[in-house]
Amino acid sequence: MSDSAWPARLVDGDVVVRPLVRSDQAAWRRARQRSAAWLQPWDATVPPGGDARPTSFPQLVRRLHRGARAGTTYPFAIEVGGQFAGQITVINIVRGSGLFASIGYWLDQEFAGRGVMPRAAALVIDHCFAHGLHRIEVAIRPENSNSLRVVEKLDIREIGYAPKYLHIDGQWRDHRIYAVTAEECPEGMVRRLREAESHQSQE
Repeated sequence: MSDSAWPARLVDGDVVVRPLVRSDQAAWRRARQRSAAWLQPWDATVPPGGDARPTSFPQLVRRLHRGARAGTTYPFAIEVGGQFAGQITVINIVRGSGLFASIGYWLDQEFAGRGVMPRAAALVIDHCFAHGLHRIEVAIRPENSNSLRVVEKLDIREIGYAPKYLHIDGQWRDHRIYAVTAEECPEGMVRRLREAESHQSQE
């Protein structure tokens, strides 16, 4: 992925995806506190013997920005109408013969059900493809109906099932694996989403 891939500001109507920064701290904390019970079942946790997670928001941002400078991670904040709404992060970026990455995301419950996350994910996937990546994966717990709805709206196909894949909410959890390649959406994920929404509105 080229150096121009980061930092980046991506826009689709009132949804803006831009770098997560230290000045997001107050809004990030409010969103996490407001949605704590809603998010907890899907939050990553540290397994026994694993590396400790950052204990403060500034530490989190520093770690993520180190990854961004190294070209392995791109941490984005999501805004809706200028208000902080969540986070979407490109992780585990692999170059060489692979050219793939994964995305993970969370949304303030206040913005749920408004189609925000599919739009944010579409923007990020298009950005990754435009800057040289070939494949994007999403791992989702089978019980996470909200996240499954995101890949359904984006028409991203399921490619496998990974038992005990990630440590989530205190335990190793099974995940369904979804993936899309650049060849599967040559006109872009944002356009695919808009056409699907237009088709649904006409039904």
